[in-house]
Amino acid sequence: MPSNKLNLLSFSGNIRVLHLTWFAFFLSFMIWFAHAPLMVVIRDTMHLTDQEVKILLILNVALTIPARIIVGMLVDKYGPRQMFATILILGGLSSIGFALTQTYQQLALVRFLSGFVGAGFVVGIRMISEWFPARQTGIAQGIYGGWGNFGSAGAAIILPSLALYFGAENGWRYAVGITGVVAIIYGIIYYFSVSNTPKGSTYFKPKKMGAMEVTSKIDLLLYIFMNAPMYLALSILTWKLSAQMNWFDETIAFTIYASLVALYILQVWKIIQVNKSIFNTEVPELQRYSFKQVAILDIAYSLTFGAELAVVSMLPLYYVDTFNVEPILAGILAGIYPVINLFARPAGGWLSDKIGRKVTLGIASAGAAISFFILSNVTSEWTLWLVVASTILAGIFSKGGSGAVYAMVPLIQRRMTGQFAGMVGAFGNVGGLAFLTVLSFVSTDIFFMTIAGAATFVFICVVIFLDEPKGQMVEVLDDGTVELIDVK
Repeated sequence: MPSNKLNLLSFSGNIRVLHLTWFAFFLSFMIWFAHAPLMVVIRDTMHLTDQEVKILLILNVALTIPARIIVGMLVDKYGPRQMFATILILGGLSSIGFALTQTYQQLALVRFLSGFVGAGFVVGIRMISEWFPARQTGIAQGIYGGWGNFGSAGAAIILPSLALYFGAENGWRYAVGITGVVAIIYGIIYYFSVSNTPKGSTYFKPKKMGAMEVTSKIDLLLYIFMNAPMYLALSILTWKLSAQMNWFDETIAFTIYASLVALYILQVWKIIQVNKSIFNTEVPELQRYSFKQVAILDIAYSLTFGAELAVVSMLPLYYVDTFNVEPILAGILAGIYPVINLFARPAGGWLSDKIGRKVTLGIASAGAAISFFILSNVTSEWTLWLVVASTILAGIFSKGGSGAVYAMVPLIQRRMTGQFAGMVGAFGNVGGLAFLTVLSFVSTDIFFMTIAGAATFVFICVVIFLDEPKGQMVEVLDDGTVELIDVK
């Protein structure tokens, strides 16, 4: 029986594509989070208020939600090679633009536009699914996601050192600008170093663009319903920027709300137009899939990645406020949390390959429910090491759950992997925004309890409604070509 082990020391075949692609994701995350470790310097040199800093942080994730949907559609049509190269080059240009800004308005605009770089994650999901068989897709996607996600930590480690090296008040500009130049160069290298599929394999594309194809009337209704939370998340962003931060007045806010409603109605119309054939024509068996699978993975990723985004944002301040830890030590302890991605996300994918995708996601969601419930009971009397250990445990389950989710995404319907990855990825940002919004109104113990409750709900959905997915194995023949074999 073929082995599911990967020789990660190799730099040939599909392992070569894996290494080139996770590094492309790593660079895209460095661009996306380049501002975070430099924000103190940027604030001081640009004379920003705390409110203006908060707006920049929110703007950084705003565009990523719709961008992941759009990029998911584009990657299915044009291929991951072209899309990742394009995102890296455009992202590099946005970094250079950020480094050259002179006013707060310019900073805000470029940070908002840079949010599309976060959609680069979706592109690699499709690339890895094309190059790895079903028996290895979990561990391969986990390595891609876990090591690439480390780009945010890479930015925190590398960019302050670069800024310090160049010194003076413009050091941060050189650091961000150099990141952009590296991304542009690597985007060109990536384009000429990979192909969308192995030799002899066909790149399957959706028949229609503009909306996801579904295969039943019930799935159509569920798809329409599952689009609503993304528009709701953008509405919450608008509310935070207007009502809480007073960045613009009510007239502009209501104009944005009305635009979002109109866009949702337009999206519903497009969904119906793309799928109107299901009302009078039966979908062929090979093209069928259950949208219920996508919906559950949407919810699951809003928990796993959403919790990651939210906890990373609040953890340093949590250590300082609750345990009177020095800010530098708090930053070091909080830095452990994103490092967990290096092994936890690949582990979630590896377990999915070994013991099954449904059971792994069930274990991850149950573990997240228990570990975040433990965190909700933390008080200032707890020893610090025990609290740090509890956050590590919660991180292992949530990040391992992210690996389990994306071990399943490529196996639902091959030709639509990009669109599935885009929608699931967007829900991760929606979850992060939802949890951070809860945190802005309640204490940290209620915040952790909310995540535990969400994890319990995900566990119930996985156990009752999720089906173990089918997939396709890619067998490499002696002549180097490949053959697709259905896996039940």
